Amino acid sequence: MEQMMALTVSVFSDLICPWCFLGKHRLEHALHQLGLRETTTVEWLPFELNPDMPAEGMERSVYRARKFGTERSAELDAQMTELGGREGISFAFDRMQSTPNTRNAHMLIAAARQHGTGDTLVEALFHAYFEEGRDVGDAAVLLDVAGGVGLDRQVALTALKSEDLRSLIVSIEAQAAEMQVGGVPFFIVDGQWAVSGAQSAEQWVALIRQRQNA
Repeated sequence: MEQMMALTVSVFSDLICPWCFLGKHRLEHALHQLGLRETTTVEWLPFELNPDMPAEGMERSVYRARKFGTERSAELDAQMTELGGREGISFAFDRMQSTPNTRNAHMLIAAARQHGTGDTLVEALFHAYFEEGRDVGDAAVLLDVAGGVGLDRQVALTALKSEDLRSLIVSIEAQAAEMQVGGVPFFIVDGQWAVSGAQSAEQWVALIRQRQNA
């Protein structure tokens, strides 16, 4: 197998973004193909698509109808279901009742990142929301998912109440705005080059090889 240097990848994303879930799996497939899956560090950073979403969230059908229209929303869900299936993701849009406020989830991810379980928690939260239809804006759901990946319950509880973490999320999102990050997923590799959007595994493999051979 070809010898390649380990990578550090920072990803701006939001848990309600199906392209972010898709992009995560595509990147992981590429890293596995290149033999970099175990040595690459992936850091998940907040980018709230709906920073003004009510704390209790909104009924998904209403949110989607306002944003895309009912017919277009159904078409997008069908398209994403097909794309997800190719990556091993079983989108269950029919089970998703709510579009949540994701601020608390991002705070929890930040805490998990400090304890070395950030990537694992992100995967679990994506799975809970998109494949199980759970409300990841609900504190009880967040605590349950965090516990499932081994994050100490007291750590999780403290994170959800932490004004320092809340300020950190706002600060990082402000940095994203300064960097003119306009959409997610948005990847920054080794702090040097950026990749926007859910690139295919093949595109990732080509990009990484090109950069490492430069």
